[in-house]
Amino acid sequence: MYYSGKLLWIVSLYLSTLLSLTNCYTITVDAHAEECFFENVEADTKIGLTFEIAEGGFLDIDVKITGPNGEVIYRGDRETSGMYTFSATTSGRYTYCFSNQMSTMTPKVVMFNLEVGDAPNKNTGEKEEEANHNKLEDMIKELSTTLKTVKHEQEYMQVRDRIHREINESTNSRVVMWSIFEASVLLVMTLGQVYYLKRFFEVQRVV
Repeated sequence: MYYSGKLLWIVSLYLSTLLSLTNCYTITVDAHAEECFFENVEADTKIGLTFEIAEGGFLDIDVKITGPNGEVIYRGDRETSGMYTFSATTSGRYTYCFSNQMSTMTPKVVMFNLEVGDAPNKNTGEKEEEANHNKLEDMIKELSTTLKTVKHEQEYMQVRDRIHREINESTNSRVVMWSIFEASVLLVMTLGQVYYLKRFFEVQRVV
């Protein structure tokens, strides 16, 4: 019983640590600009990039991931959101860029998360106890990855909800302004017609 409680405490502490180490960023990419970031990783390490455009224009941006040798691993044009995971083929610096060069004057606000897995363990001849420990650790890592994915999806749903709410409020404001404009035009036309008829009858009376 004591062992199970201690194990549960260790798992909870490990998961909270992994979640706190998630790289979550929010940046603003100006028009005709490009923002790039890099991460040094070892070969066979898993890398995951998740992004969402929160504000700006048509909510689209160009995304590119390049490897240490300059090869293009992933390229996306005018994307609103995306999730891309791959394994590093070679050790070195991997660069990911968000480009807003297609925009003439509107900056874009980008939310993104970069997840870098642990380097693969190349040691052989492990003992059975160490193998069981590593198996448990792998299960915890897999669970933490799932929790981080759910957490990211919740954040993106909040962003989408805020964007849709702003669009609805903007549309409602435009409808109200247009209704006021139409009412003003009708009022001016009515007053103009009354004034014209009044002047017409006054001229007839004088004649």
